[in-house]
Amino acid sequence: MLQFPQIDPVAISLGPLQIHWYALTYIAGFAAAWFLGMKRADTENFGWTRTQVSDLITNAAIGVILGGRIGYVLFYNAGSLLENPFSLFYIWQGGMSFHGGLLGVGVALWLFARSTGKSVFRVMDFTAPLAPLGLAFGRLGNFINGELWGRAAEVPWAMVFPADNLQIARHPSQLYQFALEGLSLFFILWLYSARPRPAFAVTGAFCLGYGVFRTFIEFFREPDAHLGFVAFDWMTKGQQLSIPMIIGGVIILLMAYRKDSFGKTPAAR
Repeated sequence: MLQFPQIDPVAISLGPLQIHWYALTYIAGFAAAWFLGMKRADTENFGWTRTQVSDLITNAAIGVILGGRIGYVLFYNAGSLLENPFSLFYIWQGGMSFHGGLLGVGVALWLFARSTGKSVFRVMDFTAPLAPLGLAFGRLGNFINGELWGRAAEVPWAMVFPADNLQIARHPSQLYQFALEGLSLFFILWLYSARPRPAFAVTGAFCLGYGVFRTFIEFFREPDAHLGFVAFDWMTKGQQLSIPMIIGGVIILLMAYRKDSFGKTPAAR
């Protein structure tokens, strides 16, 4: 069993002002997406300007934050919204949902595409490979916070999380998500998009890849205490939301590879 590292969740404290590591991981994720987007705009003939990339990342960041918060309340804590609608704005209490953030980013990218006259499929394909590193940083933030831990385990790398009332050894599932949803998905999409693909294929690969990784990891992650298993005595809320992504990703890829279904998109290195 490994010892959980004692990391102060507060990275910087300046009097009453406290900056948490979790906030810094979000900033690092957006910075990584901006850097990769600039690299692609500079080195490939996509027809993107640096200003457009900056606007894209800004819009996506707003979509992540608003969608992630709204999605968490609707998907995981709808009861609190019915009791107190203002709880939607209680961001200091924590609670963000990837699937809600994904929907928020989708809306943001659609609005960006409309405002710039770009194909929404091209915008999504440009953005998809930029996202996984942000997911990786976010999972590191979860690990530092000692939250969203895994199920009971006897593996050598299991650890006891300080906030766990049961104080039992668990899978560090945040690190599993960091490795699969974050790093692995990033390299897969980066390599896959390095050659010309049909329009919307990179987006389909993102949906399929994330859905598969998240569904798998949920077997090691402790279900949300207030929800438990939501179906069949084994399905978690995360799996319930991710399985449709797998189905959608397969459908998108099949349609993308049908001739002229969505048009063409250039290589994305």
